[in-house]
Amino acid sequence: MGLRIVVVDFGGQYTHLIARRVRELGVYSEIVEPENLREALEKGGVGGIILSGGPKAVLEAGAPTINLNYLSRLDIPILGICYGHQLMAKEFGGELARSSYREYGRMKVRVIHEDELFRGLPSSFWVWMSHWDTVIKPPEGWIATSISEKGIITSMSDGKRFYSTQFHPEVSHTEYGSKILENFLRKICKINPWWSPGDQVSRIIEEIRNTVGEDERVICAVSGGVDSVTTAVLVSKAVGERLYSIFIDTGLLRKNERENVENTLKNLGIKNLIVVDAAGRFLEKLKGVRDPEEKRKIIGEEFIRVFEEVSSKIENVRWLAQGTIYPDRVESGKASRHSALIKSHHNVGGLPEKMSLKILEPLRDFYKDEVRAIAKKLGIPREIWARHPFPGPGLAVRIIGEVNEEKLKICRDASAIIEEELMKSGVYDMVWQAFAVVGDDRWIGVMGDDRIEGYIVTIRIVESIDGMTADWHRIDYEIIDRISRRITNEVFKVTMVTYAVSSKPPSTIEPC
Repeated sequence: MGLRIVVVDFGGQYTHLIARRVRELGVYSEIVEPENLREALEKGGVGGIILSGGPKAVLEAGAPTINLNYLSRLDIPILGICYGHQLMAKEFGGELARSSYREYGRMKVRVIHEDELFRGLPSSFWVWMSHWDTVIKPPEGWIATSISEKGIITSMSDGKRFYSTQFHPEVSHTEYGSKILENFLRKICKINPWWSPGDQVSRIIEEIRNTVGEDERVICAVSGGVDSVTTAVLVSKAVGERLYSIFIDTGLLRKNERENVENTLKNLGIKNLIVVDAAGRFLEKLKGVRDPEEKRKIIGEEFIRVFEEVSSKIENVRWLAQGTIYPDRVESGKASRHSALIKSHHNVGGLPEKMSLKILEPLRDFYKDEVRAIAKKLGIPREIWARHPFPGPGLAVRIIGEVNEEKLKICRDASAIIEEELMKSGVYDMVWQAFAVVGDDRWIGVMGDDRIEGYIVTIRIVESIDGMTADWHRIDYEIIDRISRRITNEVFKVTMVTYAVSSKPPSTIEPC
């Protein structure tokens, strides 16, 4: 085990992107809240600290902070980004001010003092800014190392262990951002690459084996997605036939999902697979419901009821295994008390307490592409680990308004066409997600000699690394033309096809 990086989360939208970029450079990173930093340091093995951005202003009352004087007594390099940059200035006696304008988006900076952070970089380059408060004077003994075109300090250092940038090197819009982070890891923290997710398989299995008692059984909800399948395989390798995998057909799944899941899990050697057909129950509960969050809650609650009915018949169950990954935790508000809740999480919440179960989350510290690397290492087939992410509540998330059988069929069939065409054209593996969205809006069409009113299908195709941010895919016109013609010709009651061109943020990837 090599030295790790601790990322202090002040609630910034890019906190997990920082951690992800560090891991890409071969160094394990973990995220902690400011209140838990000292505890993380006392465990040892920390080679560097990165302070994240955050939604609050450093100068406002109640803004989160840490004891930087305490950290200055430790022989650990620290990099402050955005909020972290401003916090360093404030805590060490620099001057800050609320700017008359906000710097947001791409800006050009000029290096005025090359230190180890900027070693090997050109004298000027484009960066990504998102701030209002500004450092107008570095702390005594510190030096400004770069400035923006408007003369604002965009980075500084004490020349020893403290470095900071007002811009975000972790964002892909920042030129040489990866090189800046690499310089921090290699030249300043002196950490060489040592970590990769695929190498963690043996450790994860051993950890599960040491956690679950010798006579205890584990239940796991599997959906066919890479997260739940990888979780089931890991647990199976650790506890064998003491794992009971439960697949619930909610009626909200992709085309041919149930048959594919059954075959895949059996071929992977998963024993004790229980398949439940509960489609009718879910559709009945969703009748007349239009609110997205209410739909999520109804599906979650009904899933718990069905899951409980099945699992209560299995004796000596003590653990519930879930395919929770890092983005699940941050978007359900569980990763930091300083970040905002984006959406409720879809895992089997409430069931562990009700059945006195303990939670087993072997993938909780991994990102989606890292889970894929683990899946490949485990020998899970490509059609599972290369498949696009699918929301826990299923197609209900991709149906705007009430969920009914007619809209489900349209959404399911249209999505299948999108996937088929992207696979044929070689685009499928280049994008993060591709699917159809159906709402209640209608469009007049002419089919044959008849004037009819049909549904509008929206195609959503996005590019991303970990789902935390995403950009819409600039698809070839010929491909989108084939998809559109196939949907209007093959999917009943569709008269119009549109294409979504909004990124995340401001939009989310899924519509609901």
